[in-house]
Amino acid sequence: MKQTFLCLAVLALSLLCTAQKQTRPEILILGTYHMANPGRDIHNMQADDVLSPKRQQEMEQLIEVLKRFRPTKVAIEDDVDSERVARQYSDYLAGKYTLTRNETNQVGYRLARELGHKAVYPVDEEGEFPFQRVINYAKANGTIDKFNALEAETDTMVKEEGEFLSSHTVLQMFEYLNSDAAAAQGVAHYYAYIPYGEPGEDAGPDLVAAWFQRNIRIYHNIRMLAASPDDRILVIYGAGHLGWLQQDVSNDASVQLRKLSDLTGKK
Repeated sequence: MKQTFLCLAVLALSLLCTAQKQTRPEILILGTYHMANPGRDIHNMQADDVLSPKRQQEMEQLIEVLKRFRPTKVAIEDDVDSERVARQYSDYLAGKYTLTRNETNQVGYRLARELGHKAVYPVDEEGEFPFQRVINYAKANGTIDKFNALEAETDTMVKEEGEFLSSHTVLQMFEYLNSDAAAAQGVAHYYAYIPYGEPGEDAGPDLVAAWFQRNIRIYHNIRMLAASPDDRILVIYGAGHLGWLQQDVSNDASVQLRKLSDLTGKK
């Protein structure tokens, strides 16, 4: 009898844990390229005109795929609590605002309106990025050639992304940027700066720590949107943040990570 009771208790606990897992808020981080070419990064890919008829048709294809996630909230890379975003989106719903080339508009605003959402949610946080300290350290310690080689590798990677976009659809570009391999490569790129430092001058480690700090603050803003176990939050962010934000979601037992590959079947 005791053994039967114990088995039933274990089964009940197992079912409860399964139910809890199934009702956790879901968060999908969508890494994107910068469609409007703002040139704010150290290495910048040049994108063609997303407003061209060809690209606009492809945008519709991307939007239809993202609808499969059935997001309850759409978060974008813009200043948290931005009044400008609220005003723009309200005007867009009223037919008084024309979408710009920015991915916050092309993906975020468009998708949210088609889903009937009354708001979009800016979640960005600025942060320090002490890159010059790493350069100074490399120059002062005879490793500038190695540092320059690392930057050249990044330039090549960014160029390859631009070439991929030029010969593929917008959806294919997003599949490329959101692959597990690309996310891992994005994180590894930052860890390559770790060796540039020493006790008392942690230039490289401090750079990575600053990037981590910014991303965990962004994640905090995202996490605060999960007000219900049934929330499904789609987060549209520059692809450089993808692996870091995915790690944040994965490490948080109260939510569940989803990926673009869940919608397309392509890893």
